Amino acid sequence: MYYSTKTYGTDRGLSCCFRQWRADHSHCSLLHGYSIGIKLVFASDTLDEKNWVMDFGGLKQFKEWADTMFDHTLIIAHDDPQLEFFKHMANLGDPFTSGTGTIDDVIEPHQRHAICDLRIVEGVGCESFARLCHDKMSELLESMKINNTGRYPVGSGVKLVSAEVFEHAGNSAIYEG
Repeated sequence: MYYSTKTYGTDRGLSCCFRQWRADHSHCSLLHGYSIGIKLVFASDTLDEKNWVMDFGGLKQFKEWADTMFDHTLIIAHDDPQLEFFKHMANLGDPFTSGTGTIDDVIEPHQRHAICDLRIVEGVGCESFARLCHDKMSELLESMKINNTGRYPVGSGVKLVSAEVFEHAGNSAIYEG
């Protein structure tokens, strides 16, 4: 079996904010942020004509998805008890552009500026983010195999073994499908 890995390091700047609302015993229940890193592990029992498991040039869609998901976003669990407040922040205009600057100000549509770029997910944390990345890359990989006529063909035997998500060099979680 051959393996290859693609890593989007924590230095890449996928800076997101989230909280573990169930971690009421620790500061992890508070909003905090990290520059998320992602490592994908691919495997195949054969190599392509270039002697590769996976042509990483074909991962543009995953990279774009990761940017959309994790770059300057607020990620909140779908069952967070404060979800409506976070939705409100995502839809609220900038209170300093009109009136007294209080949350009760009526803000004209042309003055709206979101306070956060909200993502609502099943679960929050490296473990959940690893599964989210694994699921998305698996979906893209299957699509690449079906539409295998592009610039970056994918061998039928290529599979995604795991996705690892890093908060920083000391903390990560791995999901294998």
